[in-house]
Amino acid sequence: MTPTNISHCEAEPLWKILLAEEAALLIVEGTFPGSADDRRDGFIHLSGAAQVAGTIAKHFSGAVGLVGARCDPAQLGDDLRWEVSRGGALFPHLYRPLRLADVTLLVPLAETRLAGPDEPPGTP
Repeated sequence: MTPTNISHCEAEPLWKILLAEEAALLIVEGTFPGSADDRRDGFIHLSGAAQVAGTIAKHFSGAVGLVGARCDPAQLGDDLRWEVSRGGALFPHLYRPLRLADVTLLVPLAETRLAGPDEPPGTP
């Protein structure tokens, strides 16, 4: 993948969709090394607000107890890279473990809800 630095993308919050046990690990340990897919690919897969619904549909279909971890891209520093991924779209990738200090909000994702100011847009 070719890294791309897009400053306008860095203003919106980013989201990591976590299984309940992954969120618990992040809270208890203070760090999350990534899902099996993250570790295989060598980075933590994040989503921009407009990408959340597609990420959930593709990677978490049928999962219950999902948690959204909202991150401020400015806190992720140089370890954050925007790279071409699914469908040619730019996706945020974090090249280090996710730290609890990176997370500005943890929110349970219900099966059906309207996105409010503290929820990722497009949340099912």
